[in-house]
Amino acid sequence: MDWQIDADGKLTLRVANRTLFEHSPQAPAVFVGRGVETVEMYRGNFDISDYVEERVALRDARLTQNADGSARIELARHADTPAELVITAQRTANGVHLALSGDASLNRLWWRVPAQADEHVWGCGEQMSYFDLRGRHFPLWTSEPGVGRDKSTHLTWQADVTSKSGGDYYHTNYPQPTFVSSQKYCLHAQTTAYADFDFRHDGWHELQFWAVPERLEFIVADDFVTLVERISMRFGRQPTLPDWVMNGAILGLKNGRDHAQEIFEASRAAGVAVSGLWCEDWAGIRQTSFGKRLFWDWRWNDTRYPGHAEWLAQLKQDGVRFLGYVNPYLCNDGTLYQEALAADYLAKHADGSQYLVDFGEFDCGVVDFTNPAAARWFEERVIRGEMLDRGLDGWMADFGEYLPTDLVLANGVDAMLMHNAWPTLWAEVNARAIAAAGRTGDALFFMRAGYTGVQAHCPLLWAGDQSVDFTRHDGLQTVICGALSSGLLGNAYHHSDIGGYTSLFGNVRTPELFQRWAEMAAFTPVMRTHEGNRPAENFQFWQDADVLAHFARMTRLFVALKPYVQGLIDEAAARGLPLQRPLFLHYEHDAATYAIQDQYLYGRDLLVAPVHAAGATQWSAYLPSGDAWTHLWSGVEYEGGQRVTVDAPLGEPPVFVRRGATNTAHWLDLVKAL
Repeated sequence: MDWQIDADGKLTLRVANRTLFEHSPQAPAVFVGRGVETVEMYRGNFDISDYVEERVALRDARLTQNADGSARIELARHADTPAELVITAQRTANGVHLALSGDASLNRLWWRVPAQADEHVWGCGEQMSYFDLRGRHFPLWTSEPGVGRDKSTHLTWQADVTSKSGGDYYHTNYPQPTFVSSQKYCLHAQTTAYADFDFRHDGWHELQFWAVPERLEFIVADDFVTLVERISMRFGRQPTLPDWVMNGAILGLKNGRDHAQEIFEASRAAGVAVSGLWCEDWAGIRQTSFGKRLFWDWRWNDTRYPGHAEWLAQLKQDGVRFLGYVNPYLCNDGTLYQEALAADYLAKHADGSQYLVDFGEFDCGVVDFTNPAAARWFEERVIRGEMLDRGLDGWMADFGEYLPTDLVLANGVDAMLMHNAWPTLWAEVNARAIAAAGRTGDALFFMRAGYTGVQAHCPLLWAGDQSVDFTRHDGLQTVICGALSSGLLGNAYHHSDIGGYTSLFGNVRTPELFQRWAEMAAFTPVMRTHEGNRPAENFQFWQDADVLAHFARMTRLFVALKPYVQGLIDEAAARGLPLQRPLFLHYEHDAATYAIQDQYLYGRDLLVAPVHAAGATQWSAYLPSGDAWTHLWSGVEYEGGQRVTVDAPLGEPPVFVRRGATNTAHWLDLVKAL
């Protein structure tokens, strides 16, 4: 850590030959002020605006360097005014921490990080539209991503005018105030406040916070692999996936026991490898204008799933696990709501009255996880008592992003600061319940919402509610971008709903979309189907014999990959490397890899370029320089450093094997046996 200040007042911080802070009176790096925000929530979609009352540059910097190597920097408006922000800099094993403290009245901070014009930037949680963030700004606030997520499309417009739910490119269930630079450093802001990271300027990145962060953390490394390892260690290594998930697809079914058993038997008969049945309607349903919604009272619905204990035991004998669904809200017409209300476990209005959230034609109470007793009750009474102890082996842990900003929580912290923190609290509740039951590493839950620290608790991310289409901002390819961006920040395991989920305004799933999505899913850690929000209006894989056969083949490919994937899981546990990796992670010398977001390395040895357009029979892929690559289906070898076009009929997703990979011949023999 090298701080320098010259006679003109220019202050610079360099760490490992990188300039991480650069300030002068003429070009200040820090601005402070005050603002008044307006936040409106409509069913998880947020309309946020800010009225900035004051933004002032802190032009004067006063440096004190200490004998222990730390430093203190006082920033003021002018040389003769008191300091309004104090930075305490401390060298760490892999970088530097800048602890911040400021005037209590400040609620806005703008911080400029030196940038290079040709720099690339990635991260900011799970970003679905853009992997390389350069040239855009990204508000960081957990929310519904929206439908369509592209303001230029009719679908997004329809969602906006009917339910304020159209979304935009930056909306995400999982934001995180952390980015990775092509200069081989990571910056993380320790805060849960609303933030906006702006990467539109050639000379600096401007980070805006609606509270003074506790600190800014810089992690540096000499190569990307080491940097990702260190980032993963910082946020906590993701729990290991259970072995059973690699034995086949998890079939998402939601029309009762008879339907689930029928589809399971037909799938098995067609050669589909099945590892689990995911029946999210295990607790019952209610009908709404959006479609069939679940009944949010997390108890077995014996009418919909009669004799479930014996049935689940039989499934387990057949090597099939049973998964359900849960979220941190309780419908006010259910029995668990009454229990929580009586025990004072629910969040409230400022006047002490009960707070109810409108989820679209039904209302729910918010279980207050900042109250330790309420968190324990949910872990023991709901997850342990109603789910694990009654046969569930996993579940979707949904809706971590919905916390309203005008409620009052037991810990007394402003809900504007708790909103982004909520997904991590929700992950902890699930992880603790599983640990208390002795099921860590066996029971599986997956989440779409996230924030700093979720990595250490949630064993599997799911990409959320994509539209049932190939669209640029809400379709198939967005889940690749989401896997790559979140993977750099310590989330090793990622998957998605095969075929998408959201079907509105006449947008319906096609057989081709399902097949292409299944081809990609075979090269992810988990294969899982979903009937969607309107099952009766959308294509389902069992409705066509050719699609069923295609799906069966992809599940067999998925199972055949198990030894390779197990090695990647071991590597993730030991080093924190994601299974789906950006090309530059192993080919940083090849600048052409830095902005690619629609293909990925699956581990070190496989390159996957999923087809994400309708009607395509050929597909192009970029092969990184420095290695030769063998097309998995034809056996043709190509030199790296070029874009190649290959035949890509249904059933042959563009996949390439790196020359020098262990048992290269095995991969070619494998596809012949499918």
